[in-house]
Amino acid sequence: MPQAKLGRTKGGRKALFRSLATALFANERIMTTQGKATEVNAIAEKLITLAKRGDLHARRQVAAYLYDEDVLTKLFEKIGPRYKDRPGGYTRIIRAHNRRGDAAQMVYLELV
Repeated sequence: MPQAKLGRTKGGRKALFRSLATALFANERIMTTQGKATEVNAIAEKLITLAKRGDLHARRQVAAYLYDEDVLTKLFEKIGPRYKDRPGGYTRIIRAHNRRGDAAQMVYLELV
């Protein structure tokens, strides 16, 4: 489970992580801060592992987490089978620039 509070309440954090995970699977690459990326990274790895399983129970578990039905279909039909033979490490974090306003470290979170 996520450890960083990121200055949000529990409900706000959960909504943030759900939307970032949905965006990651929709676009296969997102730019966010390093703190958010490390938390979403763990969530995305677990969701891809469920998608690799591909059974109905796993599909319902992932559907309860993601916001978009089209992203769910993409995850189970394209992304999950792509990593069938890979034992883990489905995502990578690449450092980018510091954000101009507050100098926060920005990173790209992408699927391998």
